[in-house]
Order: sequence, then structure tokens, then C-alpha cells
Amino acid sequence: MRKVLIAVATMLASTAATPLLAETFAIQAGHLIVDAAKPERGASTVIVTDGRIVRIDDGATAPAGATVVDLRDRTVLPGLIDVHVHLTSNAGEPWYKGLTPGYSEPYAATIGLKNALITARAGFTTVRDLGGLPAASIAMRDAVKDGGFPGPRILVSGPALSIIGGHGDGTVGLNPDLRHAIDASGEQFWVCTGPLECAKAVRRVAAYGVDVIKFHATGGVLDDGKIGLEQHFTDEEMKAICDTAHQLGLKAAAHAHGPKGIAAAVRAGVDSIEHGTFVDDAGVALMKAHGTYYSATLMAFSGLQQYLGKGVFTANAETKGRATLAVWGKGLNRAYKAGVPIALGTDAAVYPHGRNGEELGLMVTKGGMTPRDALIAATKGGADLLGLAAETGTLDVGKSADLIAVAGDPLVDPAAVLKIGYVMVEGRPIPLK
Repeated sequence: MRKVLIAVATMLASTAATPLLAETFAIQAGHLIVDAAKPERGASTVIVTDGRIVRIDDGATAPAGATVVDLRDRTVLPGLIDVHVHLTSNAGEPWYKGLTPGYSEPYAATIGLKNALITARAGFTTVRDLGGLPAASIAMRDAVKDGGFPGPRILVSGPALSIIGGHGDGTVGLNPDLRHAIDASGEQFWVCTGPLECAKAVRRVAAYGVDVIKFHATGGVLDDGKIGLEQHFTDEEMKAICDTAHQLGLKAAAHAHGPKGIAAAVRAGVDSIEHGTFVDDAGVALMKAHGTYYSATLMAFSGLQQYLGKGVFTANAETKGRATLAVWGKGLNRAYKAGVPIALGTDAAVYPHGRNGEELGLMVTKGGMTPRDALIAATKGGADLLGLAAETGTLDVGKSADLIAVAGDPLVDPAAVLKIGYVMVEGRPIPLK
């Protein structure tokens, strides 16, 4: 036995001492955008070894042993980032879908894995999933991270905190018996009242291992609640949520539509405002002063248009939806002109997954942004908000190889990002078929 153990130890030591062969790609680009805020380069080759960018050559080069990816007829640029998606849900499903037989948290994880691949194929190499069942969200994120399933880098929030009867309270719209049964089960621990209870809810969500905390600062459009789109949590509750998240090393994101709720969330120290539909000048000034990021999710309005009047939403939700459509893009335009930091977010699952790239065009046509600034928001803006600027958002040497290739020039035409020809996430090519 001793001889066997010695032999095994010798074999392991020998294996450890022998370096594994490095995997190298030579990504040959017709044009190269290293940083959306800087001029693009001409013909270039991005050399990727073991998932990281090790150098950028002028022209088309092919180091010995490298896998050559010929994209000389394409523009290569940093992978896109969507800071607001819902991968474990699908668009066009009735509001009661989660209550039907066969729907479960494990099933939700499989939906998430399917939509993760769809999203990566659309050119998005990093996403933040803002709202989903906790175990499903974590399982989806980790399955992709471990390399078992293809998809983008995923950050998750798990369930979003809500007031009783608020946007994240799953009992809204149900009959009293069902509401009572769900409340009695205690499963909705993210529905909270008072600063202490809200702080506890943050800790319970964080204990799952999430990457960010989300809360509903105001009412929502797609629930059947009649409390409205203004402030839900009190100022004190919001501060407890943000402070607790930050103490745990997590950022906080606020779903917020009405101006009072937006302002309260910013004062509480939130890191990003999601939607910000009715933001006013005072709210914009507060966001600018606090450095609060804005994610306008303009594609959500496209989803509203697509499904209004088709039985997907309740009558009350449709009324709220039409009210928000009346101001589509105006909040982003106001924030952009004031110099508020912006990150691209879409609210994928309100519209069908895979159309995330259309957000850039809406940021230009509805929000008044330039194509370059929209692309900055879709790359560097998202990376900065997510705390990943040292890892992704540009194609600088040393960073993760998160890159895509498109037909055309997205610095002048946002529709170019809809013509995806190649996707690589952390040095792993994503199959496009």
C-alpha cells in the first residue's frame, strides 16, 4: 500500500510540475474598438491566451499554435453588458404562470439557462439578473460560471424586496384564501415592513450568495396592485436596505418609476435607479450629485406595446402601462443631458429574450443619446456600475476576453450590434447556432 501511495504522490507531483498547454486564439479584426470612448483601430489582431487578452497586434497576425478566428470583414468590440434582465422568466406569459402546475424553482433554472444562451448569442457577454427565485438564480449563474452551460457572465440579485402589497409581493391579485396561505407559509421573506425587518430581509437574501440587492422603491407596472407607481418603502426603510447591502459588500439597485420614490432611493444611497420613468429635474440633479447610475430599460416599453390588449396583463397593469408609454424615453433624455452616468439595461422578459441589442437604438431615438455614448453605456457604463471595470468593458490588455464581432460600425450606427458574427465570453467562444 505504501508503494502505491508513493507512486500516486509521485505522479501527482509530476503532473503539477508540468504546465498545461496554454490555449491561444488570434482574433483577426477588420476594425477594432478597444474602448468605445476612444477612436477605433484599423486591421488588428487580439491575442487571447487562457481567457485573457495578452496583446493586440497591428494587422492580421497568427502566432504559432494559435487558433485563428478570421473576422477581417467585421468590427470587433467589447462584449455588451445588460444590467437589468430576468433570465428565469419569459415574455408573453400570463401573470399567473408561476402558480400553474409544473412550474417550480428547478424548472425556472432551466428556463434561465436557455435564455442565458439566447442572450449571449445576441452579443451580451455580461448581464445582471435583477429579480428571480433565489435558488434558481444562483443555480443558473453557477452552472454557466462553472462552464457546464454556455452563456454570459451572470450576476444575480435573487428576489427583490417589496412592501406588503407592493410590486414584489406575489400575493397581489390573488383571492384572500391564497393570499393568507402564502403569507402564513413565510416563504416571501423579501416582503418586509420597518427598517429592522428590511435589514433582516437583505441579510436573508444575501445569505444565498447573491451579487447585488434589489428593492422596489415604488410600485410597478405589470403587477395588479392599485397602490400606484409612487414611493412604497419609507425613507428610513430604504436607507436600512442600502446601508445593510453596503455593509455586506453588495451594491443596491432600486426599481423606481415615480419621482418621489426615485429621489428617496437616491438619498438613501442606492447605486442605480432602474426604469426611472417619471424622473424629474430634481431627481436628475440628485442622481448627478450622488453619482447614481441610471438604467432606463427602454425595451420594456417595447414589450408593453407588443402585449397590451392580448390578455397577458391585467386591466390595471395595462392602465399603468399606457401611462408609462406616454413618457417613453423622456427620463433618459433628461438624465443624459444633465450628465448622469448611464448603463444599458433592458428588462428582458418583458420583451422576448435576445432582442437586448435593440436598446442601443432606442437610447438614440428615444433618449437622445449619440451612438457612441449609447455604446459606452453598453460597455464601460455597465462594467463600472457592476464593479467589473478592471475585468471587462474594454479590450485592454490583461482583461477578460469578452468580445463580439459585428457587421458595420456601432460607433455611428447602433443597429450594427444586431448583426452578430462572433461572441467570446471569458475566452470561451459561444456557439451561434
